[in-house]
Order: sequence, then C-alpha cells, then structure tokens
Amino acid sequence: MELVTFDILNKYREIAHFCTTRQGGVNVGNYASMNLSPFSGDKVEHQTENLNQLNEILNTHDLIIPYQTHGTEISIIDKDFIQKNFAERADLLNGVDALITKEPKVCIGVTTADCVPLIFYDPQKDVIAVAHAGWRGTCGRIAEKVVQRMQEQFDCQSQHINVVIGPSISGSVYNVGVELIDNFSLAGFPVAEIFNTNSELIYLDLWKANQWLLESTGVPAERIQISEICTYTQHEKFFSARRLGIKSGRMLSAIMLK
Repeated sequence: MELVTFDILNKYREIAHFCTTRQGGVNVGNYASMNLSPFSGDKVEHQTENLNQLNEILNTHDLIIPYQTHGTEISIIDKDFIQKNFAERADLLNGVDALITKEPKVCIGVTTADCVPLIFYDPQKDVIAVAHAGWRGTCGRIAEKVVQRMQEQFDCQSQHINVVIGPSISGSVYNVGVELIDNFSLAGFPVAEIFNTNSELIYLDLWKANQWLLESTGVPAERIQISEICTYTQHEKFFSARRLGIKSGRMLSAIMLK
C-alpha cells in the first residue's frame, strides 16, 4: 500500500496523515485495487480487507469515515461519539461531509475520486479535521465552515491552521456546465479567477476556489499546500470517477493525532 503525504504536515510528529492511491489492495475491475470506501458499491469483504491492512499500518482500529452526500454537514468526533456502537455511529455519520476531532488515536478520513479532500491541522490546539469538497461542497463553502467550527468549538485561530488541498481533478481538465458560474457567483466566489474558458468549454479550478475560501477565513497562504496531483490525468495511480463512473473505487484522505 502506498501512502502519499504532504510537506506542510510532515514536520509535525504529533500527527499521522496520508492519502491512499489505487495500488496495493485486493479489489478488481473499476475498484482495483485499493478501494477504501464502504459506500461505493464494492464487495464488503474486499473493502474490509483493505481497511484492515490500513489499520495495521496506522496501529489503530478506530478509522472513522462518514457517509458523504456532497453537502456541508460537519460532525465533531468526541468521547461521547467514540463510546457509541456501530449502528449509532453510522446514524450520526449519515449525510456528513466533514469531521473534526482532538481525540488521540482516532483516524478521521474522507473518500474521494476527483472531488477535493481537505486535511486540516492546528498544532497550537492539537485539533484535526477532514472535509470532502466537490463542486457542491466547495460552492457551499465547506472549507470556510470547517475553519469556523474549529474556531467556535476548540478556540482555534485561523492563522495557526495548516491545510492540504489533496489529490483531485485539476482546473485544466474539469469541464463543467455554464450554470456553475452563476452558482459560484451567488455564493460570493471570484468567478473570473476560478473559471476558465477554452475552445468554448468551461473549466472550474476547485483548487483555487478552496484556496481562496481558506485565505478568506484568515488561513495564511504559506499554510496551504495544494498537492498538484490531478486524479483525472493520473488515473492509473488515483481513482477518477469521471474516468470510471460512480461505481468505482475511492481513495482515503485521513489524519490522526498520535
């Protein structure tokens, strides 16, 4: 199993973070071979075997993945949540696209295949977070909402927060409909900066959109790292739903306080 990590977070020994690739698992077909989403239509036994392999590497058996719905719902993973049983947890994680915690030895992650995974860490308060930001979540300002929730719940300050904008589809290939320009304009985004037109096709740069959002909340530019990994063009190494369809594998982007 190959785990991709990022320089901006590698300097902190208090955490473990990563994004998985497609390699090293047991899945087949459009899920080959390291599918880590329990909600993608794959065989449960294959996905479970992959997760067990990952848990051994992490030395944890508490890997928390929400049932994402392209919304902006955020869940706090606290001691009360950790003590709940599987069914109770599943209910609380349904319709959630971001997680925040300061509990140690709990790995929180989101699954993606072209959408943007965001990984947050505030070393001053030892608070971590993850978010799933496709165009809907980005337009819904999920990155901003995570920072605000970290501030409200844990007294974090935005100037101390580090954020990775992980492997996802790049603005040079993410062709979208013209209606998205209106959606993002109404949401207050600088559409001239995040949309490009080429040969009458419209392209949306979710990396720039999320960077702009984060900087608007006070996260310094030097604390934001864009992975520069395009899942669509590097589809042999990373899952791409635009290449494979919805019934395909997902990578996991995650973080844990040691």
